[in-house]
Amino acid sequence: MNTLRSYIFWTYERGSFHYDVMVTLILLFLFLSPRFIDFKDRPVQQVPLQHSEVLVKAARGADEEPTFVYEIRVDDLRGAKSDAALRQAILNVVEPISGEVTVEKYSPVVDAKGHVVAYDATIVR
Repeated sequence: MNTLRSYIFWTYERGSFHYDVMVTLILLFLFLSPRFIDFKDRPVQQVPLQHSEVLVKAARGADEEPTFVYEIRVDDLRGAKSDAALRQAILNVVEPISGEVTVEKYSPVVDAKGHVVAYDATIVR
């Protein structure tokens, strides 16, 4: 009973056998528990953007030149539907952030229900 109480209250000196046993048990729990216990932690599928926020992600172009992918909410594009209108709306959002650029390509980002919530625009200088 005394040994158990000493383990609970951590009364052993550092470097002793019982101290090493406690530290080993803690490390085993930290490294092995994710395999056996479902902590329900999952990566976020998409970063939800707030109004008028632009998410900038680094990417590599075909010629290994660094390019950037800007994720722009549909609300910030002010209802643009055609290709030319979408490109111009993307430029209107991106140019205040990064200066004079061109839109190389863009692709829609859909939510779980299939609705377009944003556009990923590949931007080059």
